[in-house]
Amino acid sequence: MTDWIGATFTSDAGWNHLETLVDVGDRMAGSDGERTAAAATRDALADAGARDAHLAEFPIQGWKRGDSHVDASGERYDEQHQALALPRSPAGTVSGELVDLGHGLPRDFETADLEGKVVLARSDVPEWYDRYLHRREKYYHAVEAGAAAFLYQNHVEGCLPPTGSVGTEADPVGEIPAVGVSAEAGARIARRADGDLVEVSVDATLDDATSQNVHATLGPDTDDEVLLTSHVDAHDIAEGAMDNGAGTAGVVEVTKALAARESELDTRVHVVCFGAEEVGLVGSTHLANETDLADVAAVCNLDGICQGRTLGFYAHGFDELEAVVEDVADRLDQPAYVTPELGPHSDHWPFTQWGVPGTHAYGKTTGDGRGWGHTHADTLDKLEQRDLREQAIVLTELVVALADADTTIPHRDPGEIADQLRDEDLAEGMQVTGDWPYDD
Repeated sequence: MTDWIGATFTSDAGWNHLETLVDVGDRMAGSDGERTAAAATRDALADAGARDAHLAEFPIQGWKRGDSHVDASGERYDEQHQALALPRSPAGTVSGELVDLGHGLPRDFETADLEGKVVLARSDVPEWYDRYLHRREKYYHAVEAGAAAFLYQNHVEGCLPPTGSVGTEADPVGEIPAVGVSAEAGARIARRADGDLVEVSVDATLDDATSQNVHATLGPDTDDEVLLTSHVDAHDIAEGAMDNGAGTAGVVEVTKALAARESELDTRVHVVCFGAEEVGLVGSTHLANETDLADVAAVCNLDGICQGRTLGFYAHGFDELEAVVEDVADRLDQPAYVTPELGPHSDHWPFTQWGVPGTHAYGKTTGDGRGWGHTHADTLDKLEQRDLREQAIVLTELVVALADADTTIPHRDPGEIADQLRDEDLAEGMQVTGDWPYDD
């Protein structure tokens, strides 16, 4: 039966929910807006046909943005199009000599004298470099080198300072003030002030806060379950349409399609839209810590779908999972970009790091890094409803396949995951950011 395909391709459920999420405004972790978005997602999942839709709260480190600035060469950079504090930066004002590290590769931090200095590093890596360097990796290399402050320069033009959290699970607030600066402001600061004294100031409020995960259920009441996930929260500076309103809208659309195909599910589908992803995968880590991971057959995590028309998938070294994804794409005659590599930066990871089969689905783009993500420009107008509908069809079929009794994807030994992280040169970065979970 293919009636569900036509119903999904003409459905407004996901797109309507996406509009609801972006119209909330600030969905920062721990905020009233995040809770409003979570409650709306709970209701949307119930309306889509899921059972037992509810919220589950958990505590987090709260952080609220104040004013921030960079003073360099007699000029103050404090406008919203120039500079923004990175979430979970500590408050404070420091001065130091500016050191422009360009892309901020690990070897750059090793060879430069950064003690007491203000480090400026770009958000991208050179084309020849073999892996992506996460913002927090560059930040903590600066911390380890004794820097006084960290400036994170966007590589995307358009007066768009990047945001994104610092801090670790053990110490949620970072150690030195951190500010994102636009490509244009960063270039001006580097040109005029490299080697000169600059001042970095961050005003932020810390408090105790709560976030929440949104849960719902589809299919039979089995011991094993397939997790269908996204995250509800977004950074406070934009609508969070791509990151990750689209992912949560996709979960709603897939849930509606699965409800129409519920008799085909051999395994329970546990729908979870996480809170507090943007401040360190807090919601997904909370769930992983209270879940018997042996009962999780697979995780299908939607984060960043629709930003490109073709779906991309991280298969995380699970050959059988890669085969399921490719089979679904072939049967539906849809392109899919599948990589066996590890991607440790979204809500599948607290499960997959311990060997749970997991895939991260996203929209494949041609640009480097996050593109419009984590900036003021992450807005609804850049997405298309057609893409959401098409991708929901592929993702629905994928979840049905993962929930099929004939689908067996063995868990991996965590030691194998750790070895693959080393092989892919990801271990060092995770160790410096406090994200390395393994006993060596």
